[in-house]
Amino acid sequence: MNRTLMILMGLLVMGGSGVSLAGVPKPAQAPVSWELKFTFYDPERITLTLPGDQTPTTYWFIRYTVENNAGQDIEFFPAAELVTSSLQVIAAGDQISPTVYDAIRERYHTTAPFMLEPNKMSGPLLQGEDNAKTGFVAFRDFNPNDNDFTIYFSGLSGEIQRVTNPSFDKTKPESPENPRVFTLRKALEIKYSLPGDPQTRNLVNPVRKGQDWVMR
Repeated sequence: MNRTLMILMGLLVMGGSGVSLAGVPKPAQAPVSWELKFTFYDPERITLTLPGDQTPTTYWFIRYTVENNAGQDIEFFPAAELVTSSLQVIAAGDQISPTVYDAIRERYHTTAPFMLEPNKMSGPLLQGEDNAKTGFVAFRDFNPNDNDFTIYFSGLSGEIQRVTNPSFDKTKPESPENPRVFTLRKALEIKYSLPGDPQTRNLVNPVRKGQDWVMR
């Protein structure tokens, strides 16, 4: 788990204990930088047996389309993380075999023949509907005892904030492990729940609980 996320999660835990969250950075109420139009489908699962494996493995993926109406061409670098209720953090693409990407594209080869793999979504995003890109991100499965999870999708806005690191150690040199400040970026937070228990996990679909812009 990255250090920025650890500190922000600590603030959220304090908030749950009655400590004010007034100091937690929030996005500006009105856009202060470029912002992309983002449409998405809720998480889907895909289960397959990879070459060399004896048992099947389950993965989750989200299909999305991004469109640039920002008035300028944008360098689009999407990133996504899945964070569970037990604070397990899974980065999109982590431990994902190309075979998984092939299987996802094959599932939608008729209805979404131009859907791009994650590594082909990065790069210049030209303006207008005709230049919109459709792709997906994929995550390995998570702890079956977790009934809630959140997807954080970044790269959709140019808004950033720099905040002081409350745990900066002045007795040590500034470094990536001991930063004086954090640079936070505007990201879309999408919350889900999974009804039922671990035994019925493969029979239910995630239920979207809400979404909001956050700084992280």
